[in-house]
Amino acid sequence: MRYAVFLRNVNLGRPNCPTRGQFEAAFLDAGAHTASSFLTNGTLVYEPAAGRSAQAVYEAACEALRGVCGLKEPGFVRTVAYLSEVVATAPFAGVDPHDVYACCVSFLSSPDVVPPPLPMASARRDVELVQVTPGEVLSVCRMVGNSPGSPNAFLEKLLGSPLSTRNWNTVVRLVARFA
Repeated sequence: MRYAVFLRNVNLGRPNCPTRGQFEAAFLDAGAHTASSFLTNGTLVYEPAAGRSAQAVYEAACEALRGVCGLKEPGFVRTVAYLSEVVATAPFAGVDPHDVYACCVSFLSSPDVVPPPLPMASARRDVELVQVTPGEVLSVCRMVGNSPGSPNAFLEKLLGSPLSTRNWNTVVRLVARFA
């Protein structure tokens, strides 16, 4: 089974962030059979080797990355099959892409983090929540003035918990490539 990990606040090669090689090597050394970095935003798809759990591989890889580059940010693991199911629901089908800056998905840290009720939007209306799953919040962000809304900042403040946000197209492309 393939898993995707979404590390929070990571851009490969920047300070306290791994390079692509370090990122993939950390997962392979931690017991992944395969590991493929996807884009430069801290997204990686991996398959645990026989007898290794996805969580054990993730935890060992994060520990290695702390030592290699000082990475302290959390990650959020989902199966690629699950992501494929979420993509199949077409949560943004009714959204006109010309009316928004971006469609986004924010990954919650644990089942203990209760997603917010809908409908909900930020005070500036630059972030609007579209759909909630047990582990994700899907949203649109809009330009207000010269800056787009930040679903990650809005939701972290609202929920009091770290999370990681990706452009929806990143998940769609990941599923198309790895599912």
